[in-house]
Amino acid sequence: MTADWQSALDRARNHAPFLKRALDRRPELAELLAKGDGEAAMAAANAAGEGAEDVGVALRRERLSLALVLAVGDLAGAFDLYRVVEELSDFADRALDAAMTAVVQRRVEGADTSGFSALALGKQGAHELNYSSDIDPILLFDPERLARRERDEPGDAAARYARQVVEMLGQATGEGYVMRVDLRLRPASEVSPLAISFGAAISHYESSALAWERAAYIRARAAAGDIAAGEAFLDDIRPFVWRRSLDFTAIEEVRRLTSRIRSAFKGTREVGPGFDIKKGRGGIREIEFYAQTHQLIYGGRNPSLRVRGTRAALDALAAAEIIGADDARVLGESYDRLRTIEHRFQMVEDRQTHALPDTAEKIDNVARLDGLADGEALVDELKVITERVAARYDDLLGEDAEDEVTSVSVPLEFRDHFDERVEHWRGSIRALRSTEARKAFDAMRDDLLEALAAAPDPDHAMARWETLLSRLPTAINLFRLFEQRPGLLDRVLRILTQARPLADALARRPELLDALIDPTAMQLPGSVDQLAARMQASEESDYESKLDRLRQVVGDERFALGAQMVECRNDPLDIAEGLCRVAEAAVRTGADAAIAEFRQQHGRIPGSELVVLGLGRLGGGALTHASDLDVVFLFTGDLGQESDGERPLSISLYYNRLAARVVSALSVPTAEGALYEIDTRLRPQGQQGPLAVSFDAFAKYQQEAAWTWEHMALARARPLYGSNAACSELSTIIHEVLVSPRDPVTLKEDVLSMRADMLAAKPPKGPLDVKLMRGGLVDSEFLVHYLQLREGIGFEPGLEKAIAALSDAGLLPPGHAEHHLTLTRFLVAERLFAPDGAEPNEATRAVLAQACGEDSYKDLLQTLARARQCVAAQWAEHFGETLEIE
Repeated sequence: MTADWQSALDRARNHAPFLKRALDRRPELAELLAKGDGEAAMAAANAAGEGAEDVGVALRRERLSLALVLAVGDLAGAFDLYRVVEELSDFADRALDAAMTAVVQRRVEGADTSGFSALALGKQGAHELNYSSDIDPILLFDPERLARRERDEPGDAAARYARQVVEMLGQATGEGYVMRVDLRLRPASEVSPLAISFGAAISHYESSALAWERAAYIRARAAAGDIAAGEAFLDDIRPFVWRRSLDFTAIEEVRRLTSRIRSAFKGTREVGPGFDIKKGRGGIREIEFYAQTHQLIYGGRNPSLRVRGTRAALDALAAAEIIGADDARVLGESYDRLRTIEHRFQMVEDRQTHALPDTAEKIDNVARLDGLADGEALVDELKVITERVAARYDDLLGEDAEDEVTSVSVPLEFRDHFDERVEHWRGSIRALRSTEARKAFDAMRDDLLEALAAAPDPDHAMARWETLLSRLPTAINLFRLFEQRPGLLDRVLRILTQARPLADALARRPELLDALIDPTAMQLPGSVDQLAARMQASEESDYESKLDRLRQVVGDERFALGAQMVECRNDPLDIAEGLCRVAEAAVRTGADAAIAEFRQQHGRIPGSELVVLGLGRLGGGALTHASDLDVVFLFTGDLGQESDGERPLSISLYYNRLAARVVSALSVPTAEGALYEIDTRLRPQGQQGPLAVSFDAFAKYQQEAAWTWEHMALARARPLYGSNAACSELSTIIHEVLVSPRDPVTLKEDVLSMRADMLAAKPPKGPLDVKLMRGGLVDSEFLVHYLQLREGIGFEPGLEKAIAALSDAGLLPPGHAEHHLTLTRFLVAERLFAPDGAEPNEATRAVLAQACGEDSYKDLLQTLARARQCVAAQWAEHFGETLEIE
């Protein structure tokens, strides 16, 4: 749209008395605007205070000039809303900083604002300041660093400075005013001084702050004075604002607050004369609260949501799939238009008003200032906007259709049993001792009763629920969460009753439920790069915090993938690949963290690096929930080198100690729980050999001393960590070992001997142990590796690809890959539903069959039997042994 400067000037003179007066007082700006030179006018406005001896006078002149240029540029269509609010916010920062400096120097000549900081909250903090807005800073000081006279007490000096800042900026003079300053957002404003020490503020936010104060700090930033000190303070209170676990108690407080604001609003509720587009139903505040409430819920776990601007927050929430893209668009466009109209109200007389004027004539005036035909057009537009906003705000924290719980008929006998258990819980379980916890439990009690009654095995479900409850130190947030999302309670009970490994994990770490609230909980994880970026996004830089963050993300992802299996949302094979991507990202993240920490003491070895080789299911790209990580540590470089740190080590000692550090990073429990079991027994010489070996030593061992079973394991090896060049070199070494000629008779004898030894040492655990039973996965894997090594072909870490290559060569039938995947699919699901290899209960059998893509448990057993018979037939053909398949 082409800017129409003349129309803007005409509307400003005819419909905005304040702008008319400003044009008369600033003819040089009027002339630039008439020429359409908005940028020159902006530069002149920013320089309007130059030459004034008094800071207050300079700021008033600059403020009037900016108000004029921004208003006319806005009306002309030359400056969009975000240019306007950003320029206003930047000026507020400059003015606040200048005032703080001036009052300090008035008391202490030549001093600066060290130890004296202003935090911008609200619209100033978000760079969204109104045309005629107050600012709501919090003034903080460091008693040790605040400039003051020797006889001044720090608190008295800071309070004096605060009063003088308010007066300098807010007092009206012949030059006008700068901006009104409201300090009521400071901690305990009813009893506290105008400026608060950093220590007192931190104490308040750690002990007695309210939920609305958390919401206020979403948009906080250090804006003036000692910026570094202000930012350090915001870092200190970040855990207060952004909770890593969902805090539905606080969210409920925010919701009650917004409901009270709505019900207590005394203005007209219909769009028309006097309607407040900020506080009224469907107005600006409801859009802001909509965004901020979702940010409070999810921002602790997702740092990408910690943006200050309202429109930016809506876009971030949509990008994270927490709100719909259409909702974000509608609310964002509505916000922009409401803010623009709000500015029109304020341009008329430079008053901080948010309401339609009280007469039709005045509404017509505002409408024509905006460029509309009349007031009726403006009112009609506002009715449409506020209705769209109000409808979405009414649904805030509402339930999705899929989460709704259908009322069920509860048998009287079960209801009586439930009531008895509840009384037992109240008397014996720690999590239900407090009054607040009992109130929260009572609010979701009926939902729990119905969900338990609807479970396939209600008594079993209640027993598992009771176990979870007994292990919780506190349960208020959990109960609030279930009250808000009763559909989640059904999901959790399915997890508790059908997947014992997940139930055990949940009992240890109830905060894992947070992962199920994430909108992406039922989606497969992203790429290794994306997962690693999340794992590395620790808010603290210390080593322990990095490891905590790693464990949090891995725990969330593994639990969510397990929940997907329970819900039968994705093929177990896809879940196995997802588990492997999570593990690979964890290896990368843990190794990076351990190496960075290790180098602080021991430095680097130039031209050398650590390489991590994945084997087994990790190398093959498909893990189960019970899988260890089979890894081998190697390093490049020449022996005889030393590291260059404060405590130098020889190359071999360096990498062995570093490898041990990486193992610890990936396995040792922290406050966020355990991670993986790391198995390094596949390294050269096994447990007798060093933890890390050089490429040369690895190649020599594999060529000259390795056993056949070690080469079979090597067939699924895949470099996971290291530079591209190092990983490529290692892949070449492995390939050369695998394609080396070997005696087929000896190879067959070795394979059969190893299988017999394994069968004797590790017989099947139960009737469903498809890994170890004859015709199962171990037999299929031994067969594949035997053919690979005998023929020197098909060396792909992923077994399905290796089988395809062997099938293409006529060594295995075309259907073998599908039968192998059938067994693998069952193994992945079995690790959750029947981890001991025994038959699960009836309800779980149905879920297990559905997860594996079968219509019934009977069909599943028949499919498994056919797969095992296929494997047994190939075993007999290639090894001459007949396997008994029950």
